[in-house]
Amino acid sequence: MFERSSGILLHPGSLPGKYGIGTLGHEAMKFIDFLKKSNQKLWQIFPLGPTGYGDSPYQSFSSFAGNPYLIDFDTLISYGLLPNEDFDNTFWGENPEYIDYGAIYNQKFPLLKKAFNNFKLGDFTELKNEFHKFKEENSSWLEDYSMFISLKNRFNGLQWGQWPEDIKLRNIEAINKYREELYDEIEFQKFIQYLFFKQWFEIKKYANENGIKIIGDIPIFVAADSADTWANPEIFLFDHNLNPVKVAGVPPDYFSETGQLWGNPLYNWDKLAETNYKWWIERVRANLSICDIIRIDHFRGFESYWAVPFGDDTAQNGEWQKGPGISLFSAIKNQLGELPIIAEDLGFMTPEVINLREETGFPGMKILGFAFDSGEENDYLPHTYVKNCVVYTGTHDNDTLAGWFDKANENDRNFAKEYLNISDNSQMNWGMIKGAWRSVADMAIAPIQDFLGLGSEARINTPGIASGNWQWRLEENMLTDELAEKIAKITKMYGR
Repeated sequence: MFERSSGILLHPGSLPGKYGIGTLGHEAMKFIDFLKKSNQKLWQIFPLGPTGYGDSPYQSFSSFAGNPYLIDFDTLISYGLLPNEDFDNTFWGENPEYIDYGAIYNQKFPLLKKAFNNFKLGDFTELKNEFHKFKEENSSWLEDYSMFISLKNRFNGLQWGQWPEDIKLRNIEAINKYREELYDEIEFQKFIQYLFFKQWFEIKKYANENGIKIIGDIPIFVAADSADTWANPEIFLFDHNLNPVKVAGVPPDYFSETGQLWGNPLYNWDKLAETNYKWWIERVRANLSICDIIRIDHFRGFESYWAVPFGDDTAQNGEWQKGPGISLFSAIKNQLGELPIIAEDLGFMTPEVINLREETGFPGMKILGFAFDSGEENDYLPHTYVKNCVVYTGTHDNDTLAGWFDKANENDRNFAKEYLNISDNSQMNWGMIKGAWRSVADMAIAPIQDFLGLGSEARINTPGIASGNWQWRLEENMLTDELAEKIAKITKMYGR
């Protein structure tokens, strides 16, 4: 179902701008203009949910809500919700090339609260009508999420498992008590979500009008501390005290003797099946409303997943357990029709996982950055590709191409240069991009860092490192007309 096309991976938070983080305003529109000049048809982003400790978009407080950090203030000024002078003494961090999440948190929410107070008191009839409609249309998740965040603030950021027993267990008397006590804060959280989605849909509309589709991202698991788990404990493997019984991870392998302990709660797939996978259907529906295509992370976990006893310090004592398999995707397809989904099928693949991917018909992923340090026979080399796949030069978990090349051993570098016919090391990134673009893969995508030839300093994420991730930003004027013309030429040459 996917045409031959190409695109760029860049999260909105990595855009330049004056408010410490990329936002859903003018700079996002400018990036769409750059995509169009570059003859690109795809813009891939990370999950858009609200982030907490660690700032990872893959560990969100909600599978349905939007990230308040991405709300654009210039747009709020244009609505009349905030005056320019409110920004006279704001501090967004020392270095505009990196996101200072502490500074963003300290500045953004007080300003959003001012906008909310001005909204309540001012003559904003059209916005108020829109807000009322938004609350009605999104009540299925908005009520729980807004109360969850309000309660987190009420209890000084504690995880919901450490809240007082009555509200932790969602006793109806406690729900009613806190709904009344926190009414204004809950409305504020709903207002933040209204602003986010109002701005996001303007960005998506502009992209689509310019012939660009947006690829979103769904992590298979949700964060332990999230509105999803608090509001829907029955669909997770929790005990009677709502502690996880088992958690997600990856078994020991060549890279790690103890495996990887992710710690996400696991789904109660039997319970989900009883509901015909209602929560998952709503999750996919919500994501397809804000994006045109979605990538599902850790696809192999739907066939079988590594379940680690809760409380273990490593993933060594886990065991493989069966996932829902094709029944989940059949249920989603029956409700939503043909699914524009990319399956992230990296990692330990078995014949059963491959069969599941083929049964769904979803394209899998190829990472060109893996092709030259995996021996001369591996299925990441472009000559092995089939059309129904998506090739990436790298993802959010990889080093940049330039960073990989700098660290690679001489044999791997020479193999890459010979395979891709690269004579000039300084042009290595373009040789790799051309290798992806000329392959038979239906879609080819590269992070913006690879087009710019940036090194490891521009890496967005290093798995296993607790801090310092998700901070990189584009500098002003990096996206030149010359760069757009070069990308457009390669794209036209290889029929994308």
